[in-house]
Amino acid sequence: MKIAVVGATGLVGNVMLKVLEERNFPMDELLLVASERSVGKKIEYKGKQNEIISIPTAIEKRPDIALFSAGGNTSLEWATKFAEAGTTVIDNSSAWRMDSSKKLIVPEINANKLSKDDKIIANPNCSTIQMVMVLAPLHRKYNIKRIVVSTYQSVSGTGVKAVEQMENEMAGIKGEMAYHYPIHRNAIPHCDVFEENGYTKEEMKLVRETQKILDDKSIAVTATAVRIPTAGGHSESVNVEFENDFNLSDIRQLLNDTEGVTVQDNLDVNVYPMPIYANGKDDVFVGRIRRDGSQPNTLNLWIVSDNLRKGAATNTVQIAEYLIKNELI
Repeated sequence: MKIAVVGATGLVGNVMLKVLEERNFPMDELLLVASERSVGKKIEYKGKQNEIISIPTAIEKRPDIALFSAGGNTSLEWATKFAEAGTTVIDNSSAWRMDSSKKLIVPEINANKLSKDDKIIANPNCSTIQMVMVLAPLHRKYNIKRIVVSTYQSVSGTGVKAVEQMENEMAGIKGEMAYHYPIHRNAIPHCDVFEENGYTKEEMKLVRETQKILDDKSIAVTATAVRIPTAGGHSESVNVEFENDFNLSDIRQLLNDTEGVTVQDNLDVNVYPMPIYANGKDDVFVGRIRRDGSQPNTLNLWIVSDNLRKGAATNTVQIAEYLIKNELI
């Protein structure tokens, strides 16, 4: 089993390597792939120094699986070339997510849709993954009509430059700006670029990807995405309207029984999800579970997850694990 990590020097690439090591991912050879300027540098994995190679060199080596986290343009240019060489690509960018010929996968929800014919598999957006992890079991039982979601997203979702901007501002250092405005002591209602409808791409990902993953275009979704000065972990306030009524104790039990979801909801001792506790963990955390008294069959939830792990690296690795376990490679 030969595995390539494309974009190994980036934020998500680094976390991918950590997740692969933690989960003792079964492989005989690891190929670390990055841009030409990084070729020849070395990264440690399981105590061994691995030299970074170029994308063309990696294709020549014909890996079984390539885990991509190198940006949409790189994925559009190179994913098909890996696939033509017989490699199964699991792509973490937005390049293939809404392509009708590509599967958009959260393993706990819809990995059973995968087959040997799927040579390019899309990993959903981080904010979408954590939301659908909680909503999928609820949708199966109560049938979701409408979702209103506001996100509170970490600067790590933007990348290294944004993390550096926040750290510089906290230290009073003038440096390169990843955002149009300061992020320290601020909240910026602008994640990704604006589309013609006045929503950002990040907001529309929550709409389109949720419908695709849950396989239901009738679900109405509206979103507001906000960047806040946290270093790791996205939070979401989610208001969800169902066709069928529910009992709160049944909701909690259903979520308690859902693989990959942890319920943190004890107001007597101030227990609820927060990024500071989700950071570095693979589960999605849900709390503040309460009925919306303003209209029937409606629920409020607070959902938090580490955007670099389950929101990106861990989900990608889990897809690869599923492919191997079910002999789809």
